[in-house]
Amino acid sequence: MARTPHARPSLRRRLRRAALPLLLLLASPADAGPDEILLPVPTVTIYAGDTIKESMLRLQAYPSSYRARQAVIDAPLAIAGRTARRMLLPGEPVPVNAVDDPRLVSRGALTQMIFEENGLVITAVGAPLQNGGLGETIRVRNADTNRIVLGTVLADGRIKIGAQ
Repeated sequence: MARTPHARPSLRRRLRRAALPLLLLLASPADAGPDEILLPVPTVTIYAGDTIKESMLRLQAYPSSYRARQAVIDAPLAIAGRTARRMLLPGEPVPVNAVDDPRLVSRGALTQMIFEENGLVITAVGAPLQNGGLGETIRVRNADTNRIVLGTVLADGRIKIGAQ
C-alpha cells in the first residue's frame, strides 16, 4: 500500500518538533553572559515549611557582582530537597539563611531512643530538646528518668544513643 508523502511525518521531523520546546527553553533569556551569573530562583511562591523540589526552580541571570552583595545560594542542587524557613517569592534569589535541612525530629515531640552495644538493644521514649535533621547530634530528655543525653538522629526519626 502506497503512502502519500504527507500522511505521516518522518522520524526526523517528529524529533525536531519534540525538541523545539527544549531548544526554546535552552535559548531563553536566562543564558548568562560573560559578566553574569546564573542563580536559582523559585518559579512559584514557596511557603515556610514546604520542601523545595527541583521543578519549583529555574535559573535566572544576574550581574556577577550580585552574589558579592548578598549571600544567596548559587546551585539548584543546594536547594532541592531542603525546607524553606520563610516564604520565598518567585523570581527572587534564595538567601543562604532562608533554607534548612529537612527536620526529622521536632523539639518536644516524643520520639524513640535506641541504645545498641554488643548485641544489647535498649529502647526508651525521649523528648528532644532541639530540632534535628539526619545525622545531627541533639540533646534528648529521657521521659522516664528526666536525664538529658546526647544522640544522633537516624533516617527514620529515631535517636541513637551511645557510641556513635
